[in-house]
Amino acid sequence: MLYLRFFKRFFDIVLSLCALILLSPVLLVLAILVRVNLGSPVIFHQDRPGKDERIFRMCKFRSMTDARDEHGELLPDAERLTPFGRKLRATSLDELPELWNILKGDMSIVGPRPQLVRDMVFMTPEQRRRHTVRPGLTGWAQVNGRNILLWEDRLRYDLEYLERVSFLEDLKIMFLTVACLLHHDDVSTEGMATSEDLGDYLLRVGSVSAEDYAEKQNEAKKELAGVR
Repeated sequence: MLYLRFFKRFFDIVLSLCALILLSPVLLVLAILVRVNLGSPVIFHQDRPGKDERIFRMCKFRSMTDARDEHGELLPDAERLTPFGRKLRATSLDELPELWNILKGDMSIVGPRPQLVRDMVFMTPEQRRRHTVRPGLTGWAQVNGRNILLWEDRLRYDLEYLERVSFLEDLKIMFLTVACLLHHDDVSTEGMATSEDLGDYLLRVGSVSAEDYAEKQNEAKKELAGVR
């Protein structure tokens, strides 16, 4: 498809560059607020699988503190996520630095959201087809329930997007994204501070055994070790 092969990347470059320029005052203010409320570094980097499962470093504003227990281990997400951090996530303002990833070519404006490497290793071969396109700042799953969706539904929406990607489809998703953001909901899984990992979900519902879970977690660590 011509749009996917040529024009989609062109629009990504133009839109992300314009957004970075127009939103630079907002980015500066947010950076200051993050520094004051949560400390440094202001930008949080995390390795995510991108197109063709190539690992890239995704940029976000940090939304949690580095609070640790007496053994030096990070406290659970719920204890490190401050009210300020919750507001950042609810408004998706923490995602704005990903515009840089889009400009670089790691991501697209619209596409399946980049999940964690430890999520990717639990996906079926069919579900991993989502990585045949660049991950997006927003996507079809995000405008259909975001993190409150079951993992199976979330990944199904990602595959649906692959079958219908077009300029008009991307435009529709962008407009729907704005509408979703105005509601500030669907940010986390019910009863949890952040979205539940795919492996944790599969273990909880009994779809994988404890042995398979541990094996896949080790596989994810090896994947990450290979890019560092």
